[in-house]
Amino acid sequence: MTAEVTIPRREELFSALEEKEAIIIFAAEEEKLEKFKQDNDFLYVTGLQIPEAIYFGYKGQNGPVEMLFIERSDPEKAIWTGPVMSSEEASKKTGLSQDKIHYLDEFLAILSVYCPVINKIWANIGIQALNKPPTRQLFHLFPIRERYPNIIIESLETLITPLRKVKSEWELRQLQRAIDITGKAIIDVWEKAEPSMMEYELEAIMFYRLQRMGVKHWGFAPIVGSGINAAILHYEKNECPIESGEVVLMDVGASYLNYSADITRCFPVSGTFSERQKQVYNVVLDVQKKIIEMIKPGVELSILNQTARDLLAKGAIELGLIEHEEDIKKYYMHSISHFLGMDTHDVGGRNAMLEIGNVITVEPGLYIPEEKLGIRIEDDVLVTENGYCVLSQNIPKEISEIEEIRLQAMAK
Repeated sequence: MTAEVTIPRREELFSALEEKEAIIIFAAEEEKLEKFKQDNDFLYVTGLQIPEAIYFGYKGQNGPVEMLFIERSDPEKAIWTGPVMSSEEASKKTGLSQDKIHYLDEFLAILSVYCPVINKIWANIGIQALNKPPTRQLFHLFPIRERYPNIIIESLETLITPLRKVKSEWELRQLQRAIDITGKAIIDVWEKAEPSMMEYELEAIMFYRLQRMGVKHWGFAPIVGSGINAAILHYEKNECPIESGEVVLMDVGASYLNYSADITRCFPVSGTFSERQKQVYNVVLDVQKKIIEMIKPGVELSILNQTARDLLAKGAIELGLIEHEEDIKKYYMHSISHFLGMDTHDVGGRNAMLEIGNVITVEPGLYIPEEKLGIRIEDDVLVTENGYCVLSQNIPKEISEIEEIRLQAMAK
């Protein structure tokens, strides 16, 4: 992510500020023995993949003021964890002049120069849980609150959500890359899965593909559920063997440059679906297609959700699962969609009205534990001026396509 991408984002953010308002965005902490995952708001504004840093922006009478606070170089620490980013490199990557790059131990002193004229600070303060220590972000802001009690501190989410909801062409390219890699990983499993394999072996097949194609992280914990496990909505153990006759549900997504795909596909371990499995699958697929056709600017997610619930209820009655539409909650419990982007469940809310440039999921499902069966089909869809574009359209989802891939692989 280059300065050419992040500078316009910061300009948009400043345009949303009132005079005498400031922005403070904290980078993620580095967890020991864990791969580093950047805070998405910090990454969105700076493009930097470094821990502990702080971005500061202030809108004054004379225009915007921007600063970045980074770690000082520590030769002893560098022996263990490597060198930290230099001020020269930070300047080049962010487009901030080098005199705007400072060190973390200078943050409070420099901020105190601006605090007497600041009315409000927008910060990624995190979620403060009850009976828990304050978040790191709030801890940094405590001295400001104590010394300048008149400064209002608000969540950055309110300010940055309208920007992050609408994807730029650059963002759409990253999302498409994440989706395409995820699709290849899914097909790898269809081609290599065998009865008696463990669910975690299928996960490993997919992650191998991700890493070979430059992906370091899943966008979320992968779900690989076979048989009755496919009826568990957020099954993440992935620890059981897959058996002949079962359907395996895989809800997975690669994270490419922190942009996450979110795709769900199901496949038959034996190569073909049973007649009952086909019936359930086709009900879910038909509902998904109808909901996708409804997508266009101005449509509310709540309308898509209610329509999906109504259609699935009718389908469940035809399948003999329920007698009354209100009983669908026994077999379908979640929403039809969520926003997608830097977070898998991206900013935007579940009742928002769709705009051009939004990317959402469409993921109906039916979960029937008494039949040891769960079917969910999920695609990632861009809202366009004239309707929609299915970004994951190249990942097969028709029964005939899936069976053909499985049978060809099993014949080798």
